[in-house]
Amino acid sequence: MADERPPSNGRDRLTTAVLSEMTGRGLDWKAILLVPALAVLTALLIGGLIIFLSGESIGTVMDAYGGLARGSFGSVRAVSETLTNAAPLILAGLAVGIGFQAGLFNIGGEGQILIGGMTALAAGISFSWMPIFIHLPLALLAGIIGGAVWGGVPGWLRAQTGAHEVITTIMFNQIAIRLVDYLLKTTFYQAEGRTDPVSATVLESARLPRLLEWVDPRLRVNAGIIVAILFAWFIHWLLYKSTIGYEFRAVGANPDAAKYGGMRVGLTYVLVMAVAGAAAGLGGANQVLGVLGRATPGFSANIGFD
Repeated sequence: MADERPPSNGRDRLTTAVLSEMTGRGLDWKAILLVPALAVLTALLIGGLIIFLSGESIGTVMDAYGGLARGSFGSVRAVSETLTNAAPLILAGLAVGIGFQAGLFNIGGEGQILIGGMTALAAGISFSWMPIFIHLPLALLAGIIGGAVWGGVPGWLRAQTGAHEVITTIMFNQIAIRLVDYLLKTTFYQAEGRTDPVSATVLESARLPRLLEWVDPRLRVNAGIIVAILFAWFIHWLLYKSTIGYEFRAVGANPDAAKYGGMRVGLTYVLVMAVAGAAAGLGGANQVLGVLGRATPGFSANIGFD
């Protein structure tokens, strides 16, 4: 039977041309900086307009935004709290953004944060004999693995059954919430002498060190912000400097063309969701190891949804 496909050399040239057009444009740093700036400006203008239309004066609008600026950057403590809250949001945002690169909508950040936090906690309350330079990376890695597994399963379901990741990740959020409630009542996790769902405290050797404790012990900003920035850099490298990142973006641009070019679309879905879950899981580890020092129900504080 005659092969109706075009010759392989022509097919290869066609596929290469299509994928290059879809994914080879590189980074436009002007757009990367300009788009967020315009988004913030637009939000401020619309917010101010809504305040004004509700019957308040322009002076009230300016006072409100002045308070916003002072609360975010007006003192050392304000900056500390801003950075403390930014770290898990950066990681949860990456968990969504990575999925978008492959055309997937990861709604499961909340559940991935919870599971990543619990696996990081499991390592953080164990191995009391370990020094911090081993124990802390191990606990962070545990959070990454926990989130990756929790994110990878919906990716596998998408690849194998076509189940939409929006539906499965929402369901996995609910499973994670109840699983945390259960685990916090188990002997392994629960704090000694407690009957409520409160975990044991993370060992000092697994805690993310506070960066400004020498200035004021109350300043909560910790090394988690450094971890978040480094992980964001790693994701940038993965997406734009590696073969697997090229495949992520190619599948997101056009899965049919990517498959025609020899890429395994199903495997890519699994890997993308696993990497996305890893980012969110690291966010959960940040909360447990750096901010809270333990876990209680709802310790994710809706960061995954935010």
